Amino acid sequence: MDLMVPEYAYMFGFLQADGHLKQGPGQKGQLRVEISARDAEILRAFQKLTPYYSSVTGRTRPTNFAETHTSAIWTLCSLEARTTLNELGLPYGRKSKTIAPPDVEFSRRGYLRGLIDADGSVGFTSKGFPFVSLTTASTAIASCLCDYGKDATGAERSLKRNTRDGIYNVLYMMEVAQCLVADLYYPGCLSLERKHSAAASLAAWVRHAGSKPKPPRIKWTNDMDRLLLTAPTIANAAAELGYSSSACQVRRWKLLHDVVPLPD
Repeated sequence: MDLMVPEYAYMFGFLQADGHLKQGPGQKGQLRVEISARDAEILRAFQKLTPYYSSVTGRTRPTNFAETHTSAIWTLCSLEARTTLNELGLPYGRKSKTIAPPDVEFSRRGYLRGLIDADGSVGFTSKGFPFVSLTTASTAIASCLCDYGKDATGAERSLKRNTRDGIYNVLYMMEVAQCLVADLYYPGCLSLERKHSAAASLAAWVRHAGSKPKPPRIKWTNDMDRLLLTAPTIANAAAELGYSSSACQVRRWKLLHDVVPLPD
């Protein structure tokens, strides 16, 4: 399972998000992935990638969201296969906070696409704006996407857990989302068909005439803060820094009211 091969990197990312390794007595155990039956083709693709016997089955049962839900289940019992996955970073049992990108060299693009297919979203908001997001409890996973997103699009994201459930929701919107999904979901890549279709639809979005992108977030430094505090007027500071007077006014207010720390 060479993770520099995009298909294996994708599969591993998907398994980290939606797979479950279970250990039994002795050397017994299994890898199990259960997803909606509409996405069963991805499990058959995993089956073809895996040189060990495995099965794809289905079941229908009631859930909290529907009276009947049909799912597809991929089951792999090989000890050698489970050992390989475990050593690469797929732990036994509960894993949401402990998973992390592999320590070996791997295809980041394939790996992140697998995570987004399993635990992310690609599409349009209720207002028709394109977006791509990933929900994860793992700091390492969230950091990996933020780093890749910066490399691919130039957009920076700060890591912050939701106060309600302690989960990270890394979100990209508008042109940045278009750029990122175009990079991740290239023609012929292994992916969920519905996510690939959604990614393709984002490419057709065009910003309304007269609507301008938000300016990039300002990264304030100690030198910039000192200039803000010592400049004779906000207008002087704005002209010196090259930012709007309103942005400089807000930052100065935060400095004077201890909302952010004063420069060293």
